[in-house]
Amino acid sequence: MAKRTAVIDIGSNSARMIIIEKTSRFAFHLLHEVKSRVRISADAYQNGGALQEEAMQRALLALKDFVQIANSYDARKMLCVATSAVRDASNQKEFVKRVKREIGLNIKVISGEREAYLGGIACANLLPANDAMTLDIGGGSSECACIEKGVVVASDSLNLGTVRLKELFFDQDDVDGAKRYIDEALKALKVDKQKHIVGVGGTFRALALILLKANNHPLNKVHAYTFKASELVSLGKKILKAKSKADLKALGVKKDRLDVIKPGVLILLRIIKKVDAVSLTCSGVGVREGLYLSDLLRNNRDVFPANFNPSLKYLIDQHTHNAPQRELRVKLTKELFTLLHARLSLESGFEKPLLIATKLAKIGASHHFYSFENHSQYLTLTALEYGYTHEEIALISTLVLHQLGKGIKKNYFAKYAALLPTQDALQRLTNIMALADALLAHHPRVRDFDLSFEDDVLVIKSHKKVAYLAQESVMAIGQNKIEVRFTTA
Repeated sequence: MAKRTAVIDIGSNSARMIIIEKTSRFAFHLLHEVKSRVRISADAYQNGGALQEEAMQRALLALKDFVQIANSYDARKMLCVATSAVRDASNQKEFVKRVKREIGLNIKVISGEREAYLGGIACANLLPANDAMTLDIGGGSSECACIEKGVVVASDSLNLGTVRLKELFFDQDDVDGAKRYIDEALKALKVDKQKHIVGVGGTFRALALILLKANNHPLNKVHAYTFKASELVSLGKKILKAKSKADLKALGVKKDRLDVIKPGVLILLRIIKKVDAVSLTCSGVGVREGLYLSDLLRNNRDVFPANFNPSLKYLIDQHTHNAPQRELRVKLTKELFTLLHARLSLESGFEKPLLIATKLAKIGASHHFYSFENHSQYLTLTALEYGYTHEEIALISTLVLHQLGKGIKKNYFAKYAALLPTQDALQRLTNIMALADALLAHHPRVRDFDLSFEDDVLVIKSHKKVAYLAQESVMAIGQNKIEVRFTTA
């Protein structure tokens, strides 16, 4: 597969492109993202579904620029799909041929079920594991997929979209008609009851961002942000009652969503009610990422290998310069945790985030050695994106920041406290990280000491006469709560 790939999604409301770079077989990261609100479906639903000339011209201009941007990044592969508005258009073939003729871009018009599946595999692979129904409310249609144990088991598409409802009902101030239309369409929804919904697309992200800010959420990212359905229902009712654009702005609705937010909210609230959803998670990924993954993972049944995380592997690929020492440190940290966690009153569930933090502990040195732990924390907090909860991201990045065993910074802890375990637990975990690092201060090619626990003392039995740097480094750990004694074999 090409190292750099451009992925374009021509939706009813917006055309979007992402450029993704591979760093190893399954690892990747985002290089660029661009969006154009071409509104290709504008006035189409009032004209038998036919794409209008002005809308098609906007799309052509945007796509031409997209191709130019992709070429500037030397993207060797370009994947482009069109969804609801183009799919339903009576002049679909004319538009597709025109794009090919004028720009040289091949567009694949995908079915609603395929669109739902692509969004589903993006969520299944790039969000924390969860049985859920994905819901992507687009401009012309809404797509749903059911995820069970990380696999998409069903997908469905409904003719419910924000632009469609706006033109057919909201422009005529016929909210009751919109409700009847939605409820009739929902009779075809294959999902019966589903406690958890993963929201995909612009409408859901806009609402999640409002809630995130209102709740003073510690992490400024909507991907994997999880909240109660009751919170969204309360916000949605306020939006539907808003009398003016000024009222919507006061609620936090962005300018580019003002004319379509009410139809989107109405669809979402009625789906939440129908399936009795209790909780919701916002997805920052969707059809574009799903299309990329379907290409990347085509020989792997559209799922990553077990225990693989693309964000973690990307950070290691790009920022680790001493892999053998990293692996020694991870193995030693694991052994220390096994020996000490019961004695330090640490739950076994802390092992996984501790080992991930150990893998990422030194990545900041790739930017600047001094204060490398600060750089490592920033990279972890911002780029450890896919597959982790906000609680896991906060914990891992906190351990990385305090990896030298110094006290947990009070202001930092106060900022992220809602997502973190106790300060005592954090301190004990960072003590283990600091101890592992200190014991390997001399960077042996293979471990040259053994560990044992005797009379509440951690005994380090060195294979050489003097473990000088290791002893000196252990003594320098500021708040080490673990008594250590060095001996020789």
